[in-house]
Amino acid sequence: MSFDPALISRHLIRSLDRATLASKMQKSDGEPYASLVMAACGHDASPLIYLSDLAVHTQNLRVDNRCSLLFDATYGLNDPLMGKRISLQGKAFICEDPLQLDRYTARHPGSEMYKSFKDFNLFKIEIERVHLVAGFGRIHWVDGDEIRFDTSKTNDLDATEGDIVSHMNSDHSAAINLYANKLAKQKGVGWQMSNIDPEGFDLRLGAEICRCNFPAPISNAGEARAQLVEMAKIARNI
Repeated sequence: MSFDPALISRHLIRSLDRATLASKMQKSDGEPYASLVMAACGHDASPLIYLSDLAVHTQNLRVDNRCSLLFDATYGLNDPLMGKRISLQGKAFICEDPLQLDRYTARHPGSEMYKSFKDFNLFKIEIERVHLVAGFGRIHWVDGDEIRFDTSKTNDLDATEGDIVSHMNSDHSAAINLYANKLAKQKGVGWQMSNIDPEGFDLRLGAEICRCNFPAPISNAGEARAQLVEMAKIARNI
């Protein structure tokens, strides 16, 4: 496969469930402030973060919504500096789309309880550009328009995602374990699907997560079913 900085950047956003958020301090002299956030993303790969109004980073963003997110996929490598990571620059906006909040809480089940808290808000990060480091000599700036996935033809998938995920978890647990064990090379049984998007799907087992990418993007529930069936067949033959 050819080296595609935009695709690699988007896959990192989709596959990682946490990031380091950098914002500008508002109650001092504007020093940079870094904090851990749990992340998800929309079908277009725009990052989603769910924040309390009481948090320092939220107070910062409400005054100056410019921010940066570090997505780091170097954990466990003998030489982390040879691993992949991106520094994403963008602006944070409150997102009131219930489907996006459902995506987030499905990715992070522990956050479901915060839906009843009036001082929690979902923020969507509008990607402006990304700095990708993918190993020695593979360092690129990528414009946000290149990274965002075009969802103009995937509205059906957005609306049916919850039903697809629920059906897979209820009726196809064996296939889900095959995806995790054979395709994603993860151990254990009892994996559950948390999200599905045009480019792949996310799985979770307790605190462990993994992702499987589709061979080609999908746009609706029928295409999702066809891809999932085919990937199960492939996994059984590995």
